[in-house]
Amino acid sequence: MEKIRIIITDDHQLFRNGLKILLNAFPEFEVTGEASNGEEFLGILKNTSADIVLMDINMPEMDGIEATRKGLKLCPGIDIIALSMYGEEEYYYKMVDAGAKGFLLKDSDISEVKEAILTVRKGGSYFSQELLYHVIQKIKHREHESKSANLSKREKEILVKICEGLSNQEIAETLFR
Repeated sequence: MEKIRIIITDDHQLFRNGLKILLNAFPEFEVTGEASNGEEFLGILKNTSADIVLMDINMPEMDGIEATRKGLKLCPGIDIIALSMYGEEEYYYKMVDAGAKGFLLKDSDISEVKEAILTVRKGGSYFSQELLYHVIQKIKHREHESKSANLSKREKEILVKICEGLSNQEIAETLFR
Protein backbone atom coordinates (compact mmCIF):
# COMPACT_ATOMS: atom_id res chain seq x y z
CA MET A 1 0.00 0.00 0.00
CA GLU A 2 1.33 3.40 -0.98
CA LYS A 3 1.68 5.89 1.86
CA ILE A 4 -0.56 8.93 2.09
CA ARG A 5 1.71 11.96 1.72
CA ILE A 6 0.86 14.88 4.00
CA ILE A 7 1.85 18.54 4.23
CA ILE A 8 1.29 20.29 7.56
CA THR A 9 0.73 24.05 7.33
CA ASP A 10 0.59 25.83 10.67
CA ASP A 11 2.37 28.87 12.09
CA HIS A 12 3.23 27.13 15.38
CA GLN A 13 6.36 25.04 15.01
CA LEU A 14 5.78 23.05 18.19
CA PHE A 15 2.33 22.03 16.93
CA ARG A 16 3.74 21.03 13.52
CA ASN A 17 6.54 19.01 15.12
CA GLY A 18 4.17 17.16 17.45
CA LEU A 19 1.66 16.41 14.71
CA LYS A 20 4.45 15.25 12.38
CA ILE A 21 5.76 12.79 15.00
CA LEU A 22 2.25 11.44 15.63
CA LEU A 23 1.40 11.09 11.94
CA ASN A 24 4.71 9.50 10.95
CA ALA A 25 4.09 6.84 13.62
CA PHE A 26 1.31 5.45 11.41
CA PRO A 27 2.70 3.18 8.67
CA GLU A 28 0.18 4.48 6.13
CA PHE A 29 1.23 8.14 6.50
CA GLU A 30 4.30 10.14 5.57
CA VAL A 31 4.72 13.86 6.28
CA THR A 32 6.47 15.15 3.17
CA GLY A 33 6.41 18.86 3.92
CA GLU A 34 5.79 21.60 6.45
CA ALA A 35 4.98 25.28 6.10
CA SER A 36 4.53 28.08 8.61
CA ASN A 37 2.16 30.18 6.47
CA GLY A 38 0.21 30.18 3.23
CA GLU A 39 2.99 31.73 1.14
CA GLU A 40 5.48 29.11 2.30
CA PHE A 41 2.90 26.37 1.65
CA LEU A 42 2.43 27.47 -1.97
CA GLY A 43 6.21 27.50 -2.43
CA ILE A 44 6.71 23.96 -1.15
CA LEU A 45 3.60 22.66 -2.93
CA LYS A 46 5.34 23.20 -6.26
CA ASN A 47 8.23 20.89 -5.27
CA THR A 48 6.65 18.45 -2.80
CA SER A 49 4.36 15.53 -3.53
CA ALA A 50 1.28 15.50 -1.32
CA ASP A 51 -2.13 13.89 -1.15
CA ILE A 52 -3.47 15.66 1.95
CA VAL A 53 -2.81 19.08 3.45
CA LEU A 54 -3.61 19.85 7.07
CA MET A 55 -4.18 23.61 6.87
CA ASP A 56 -4.32 26.04 9.76
CA ILE A 57 -6.72 28.91 9.14
CA ASN A 58 -5.17 31.80 11.07
CA MET A 59 -1.61 32.38 9.91
CA PRO A 60 0.53 35.43 9.13
CA GLU A 61 1.33 36.58 5.57
CA MET A 62 -1.39 34.45 3.95
CA ASP A 63 -4.20 32.77 5.85
CA GLY A 64 -5.42 29.23 5.28
CA ILE A 65 -8.50 30.33 3.35
CA GLU A 66 -6.53 32.07 0.62
CA ALA A 67 -3.81 29.38 0.68
CA THR A 68 -6.49 26.71 0.17
CA ARG A 69 -7.95 28.51 -2.85
CA LYS A 70 -4.55 29.07 -4.45
CA GLY A 71 -3.23 25.61 -3.53
CA LEU A 72 -6.17 23.87 -5.17
CA LYS A 73 -5.60 25.89 -8.34
CA LEU A 74 -1.97 24.75 -8.40
CA CYS A 75 -2.73 21.12 -7.51
CA PRO A 76 -6.41 20.27 -7.99
CA GLY A 77 -5.79 16.67 -6.90
CA ILE A 78 -4.83 17.44 -3.30
CA ASP A 79 -7.32 17.27 -0.45
CA ILE A 80 -7.29 19.93 2.25
CA ILE A 81 -8.46 19.50 5.82
CA ALA A 82 -8.78 22.73 7.79
CA LEU A 83 -7.37 22.97 11.31
CA SER A 84 -8.61 25.51 13.82
CA MET A 85 -8.43 26.23 17.51
CA TYR A 86 -12.05 27.32 17.48
CA GLY A 87 -15.16 26.04 15.84
CA GLU A 88 -16.02 29.49 14.56
CA GLU A 89 -18.80 29.20 12.04
CA GLU A 90 -17.47 32.01 9.86
CA TYR A 91 -14.19 30.17 9.22
CA TYR A 92 -15.96 26.87 8.65
CA TYR A 93 -18.06 28.24 5.79
CA LYS A 94 -15.15 30.15 4.23
CA MET A 95 -12.91 27.07 4.25
CA VAL A 96 -15.63 24.89 2.72
CA ASP A 97 -16.21 27.54 0.05
CA ALA A 98 -12.44 27.62 -0.60
CA GLY A 99 -12.48 23.87 -1.26
CA ALA A 100 -11.57 22.20 2.04
CA LYS A 101 -12.92 18.66 2.32
CA GLY A 102 -12.76 18.52 6.09
CA PHE A 103 -12.51 20.50 9.27
CA LEU A 104 -10.81 19.48 12.52
CA LEU A 105 -10.42 21.31 15.77
CA LYS A 106 -6.82 21.40 16.97
CA ASP A 107 -7.74 19.71 20.24
CA SER A 108 -8.91 16.61 18.33
CA ASP A 109 -7.46 13.25 19.32
CA ILE A 110 -4.91 11.77 16.90
CA SER A 111 -7.36 8.93 16.18
CA GLU A 112 -9.84 11.52 14.86
CA VAL A 113 -7.10 13.10 12.74
CA LYS A 114 -6.31 9.67 11.29
CA GLU A 115 -9.99 9.00 10.60
CA ALA A 116 -10.35 12.39 8.88
CA ILE A 117 -7.32 11.81 6.65
CA LEU A 118 -8.45 8.32 5.64
CA THR A 119 -12.05 9.44 5.01
CA VAL A 120 -11.04 12.43 2.89
CA ARG A 121 -8.45 10.42 0.97
CA LYS A 122 -11.14 7.88 0.04
CA GLY A 123 -13.18 10.70 -1.48
CA GLY A 124 -15.37 11.57 1.48
CA SER A 125 -15.63 14.63 3.67
CA TYR A 126 -14.91 14.83 7.37
CA PHE A 127 -16.13 17.42 9.82
CA SER A 128 -15.41 17.31 13.53
CA GLN A 129 -18.38 16.03 15.52
CA GLU A 130 -17.88 18.88 17.98
CA LEU A 131 -17.99 21.41 15.15
CA LEU A 132 -21.19 20.00 13.64
CA TYR A 133 -22.79 19.98 17.08
CA HIS A 134 -21.78 23.63 17.54
CA VAL A 135 -23.31 24.60 14.16
CA ILE A 136 -26.56 22.81 15.03
CA GLN A 137 -26.68 24.53 18.43
CA LYS A 138 -26.25 27.92 16.74
CA ILE A 139 -29.10 27.12 14.38
CA LYS A 140 -31.31 26.14 17.33
CA HIS A 141 -30.32 29.31 19.19
CA ARG A 142 -31.21 31.45 16.19
CA GLU A 143 -34.60 29.78 15.96
CA HIS A 144 -35.31 30.62 19.58
CA GLU A 145 -34.24 34.23 19.10
CA SER A 146 -36.65 34.79 16.25
CA LYS A 147 -39.65 32.85 15.03
CA SER A 148 -38.72 33.91 11.52
CA ALA A 149 -35.10 32.79 11.66
CA ASN A 150 -33.26 33.61 8.49
CA LEU A 151 -31.25 30.48 7.82
CA SER A 152 -28.85 30.30 4.94
CA LYS A 153 -29.57 27.83 2.17
CA ARG A 154 -26.74 25.58 3.42
CA GLU A 155 -28.01 25.67 7.03
CA LYS A 156 -31.47 24.64 5.83
CA GLU A 157 -29.96 21.77 3.80
CA ILE A 158 -28.06 20.55 6.87
CA LEU A 159 -31.13 20.87 9.08
CA VAL A 160 -33.25 18.84 6.63
CA LYS A 161 -30.61 16.08 6.61
CA ILE A 162 -30.54 16.03 10.41
CA CYS A 163 -34.33 15.73 10.46
CA GLU A 164 -34.05 12.82 8.01
CA GLY A 165 -31.94 11.06 10.64
CA LEU A 166 -28.65 11.04 8.72
CA SER A 167 -25.40 10.76 10.66
CA ASN A 168 -22.83 13.56 10.54
CA GLN A 169 -20.72 11.52 8.11
CA GLU A 170 -23.70 10.84 5.84
CA ILE A 171 -24.63 14.54 5.88
CA ALA A 172 -21.07 15.54 4.98
CA GLU A 173 -20.93 12.99 2.14
CA THR A 174 -24.31 14.08 0.79
CA LEU A 175 -23.65 17.82 0.89
CA PHE A 176 -20.02 17.93 -0.21
CA ARG A 177 -19.89 15.77 -3.31
